[in-house]
Amino acid sequence: MEHESLQKTFDRAFSGMQQVRETFTPDLKPREIGTIVSIATGIAKVSGLPGVGLDEVLKFPGDIYGIAFNVDEDEIGVVLLGDYWHLQTSDEVERQGHVVDVPVGDGLIGRIINPMGFPLDGKEKLVSSTRLPVERPAPPIMDRAPVSAPLQTGIKVIDALIPVGRGQRELILGDRQTGKTAIALDTILNQKDKNVLCVYCAISQRASGVAKVIATLREQGAMDYTIVVVTEGNDPPGLAFVAPYAATSIAESFMEQGRDVLIVYDDLTHHARAYRELSLLLRRPPGREAFPGDIFYLHSRLLERATHLRSELGGGSLTALPIIETEAQDISAYIPTNLISITDGQIYLSPTLFELGVLPAVDVAKSVSRVGAKAQRAAYRAVSGDLKLSYAQFEELETFARFGARLDDNTRKIIQHGRRIRACLKQQEFAPVSMVGQISVLLALTANLFDSIPLEKMTSAIHAVQFAAADIPDNVHARLENAKKLSEEDRATILQLADDALMQFQPSQNFKVKP
Repeated sequence: MEHESLQKTFDRAFSGMQQVRETFTPDLKPREIGTIVSIATGIAKVSGLPGVGLDEVLKFPGDIYGIAFNVDEDEIGVVLLGDYWHLQTSDEVERQGHVVDVPVGDGLIGRIINPMGFPLDGKEKLVSSTRLPVERPAPPIMDRAPVSAPLQTGIKVIDALIPVGRGQRELILGDRQTGKTAIALDTILNQKDKNVLCVYCAISQRASGVAKVIATLREQGAMDYTIVVVTEGNDPPGLAFVAPYAATSIAESFMEQGRDVLIVYDDLTHHARAYRELSLLLRRPPGREAFPGDIFYLHSRLLERATHLRSELGGGSLTALPIIETEAQDISAYIPTNLISITDGQIYLSPTLFELGVLPAVDVAKSVSRVGAKAQRAAYRAVSGDLKLSYAQFEELETFARFGARLDDNTRKIIQHGRRIRACLKQQEFAPVSMVGQISVLLALTANLFDSIPLEKMTSAIHAVQFAAADIPDNVHARLENAKKLSEEDRATILQLADDALMQFQPSQNFKVKP
């Protein structure tokens, strides 16, 4: 009996095993593996992957990734996206079957990451259920809406004379150390409590410079609404090439949710140089200044992604502030002219003004905004036309005055008024001014209320007017935000407050007593 019981148990087990064996289907995943043929600075040549596609991600030993950049018949030119010092020829390379992507979502706000989505702030690893390709097509023309809302930078000279709208692409260019990053940072700081998310993309910057920017953002409380994407100067050129595209995909994810986003590329000069380095290493034919022939397309496909979407698509916007570095004030060089032709205007920073202490060193004559005036508030439009004309007349007459020529009373009056315009347009770094404060100062300026103030007291007088602007009634404040025209009553209210604030700075009257 015991023997029969064991036999039945064995038969049942064997039958079950046979049934499992018959129904089992192995889960086989094909893998395509190639080998490294050669390694150079930032690139690798790979063979043995005939099915690889353009821009596909390849995995190297040590969790190093690369992008298939050149897909030739015999071998693949790969741009490496990590420290490649340990890679050797004949190492295995595996296809990943997808293009480079980056994590997106609210979990990135306040974080510092590299273009691959790895954290650089020492905090926990990013967990995101959504990833987007770093290279995405720009929104079609029919999905775009006109630029209709202003993006306040908090900088008087820009908001009044070179306004930026939400969805615009405004280039910031100038020689090194003229304050380009400072303008971008001021704009980020001014978005506090304005429901605008910011993305700051540092491309091949010095580690000390990036640390200074991040420290400023933290001190001013701007990291609560900012994402920082960083590649440092010692990172591989492949990371510098991918960085602005990855940052734009992160910003686009918020734009598609109907939110307003500001992105700063600091700076695209390094981006173009990294692309030139990679192209020359991969033996692509060089063109002007050794840049490859598609250098224009490199930046146009990036900046065309900045736009204002139609209300049916959420009405979100992506405003781009690309930064470019010129050499010896040459704004007609190859890369600057490319970007000037792509963008909707430029803010040019003059080294001459910087050396004179006129900060921000914005050269109004060489700067322009081709879109922002349509999105500018009515109160700014009421003062900006006269202000720009008066400032241009002053700069022209100031040049002649340096020769010591005898000037008539009217010319002297224009020069004195122009000096006060320049004083009003000066502004300290990281001290953005509110819209009401700016309009109060500019209205007082166009009404010649500052003309009797001594130049040495102008800074204090301007601060007094800005402080007095806080007393403007709420209903006037609301009309300044939304009205299509600045009414005479509102103008009179603001001018009266400014006049009262300036009384203490008027020169004292010395009366002579007759004998």
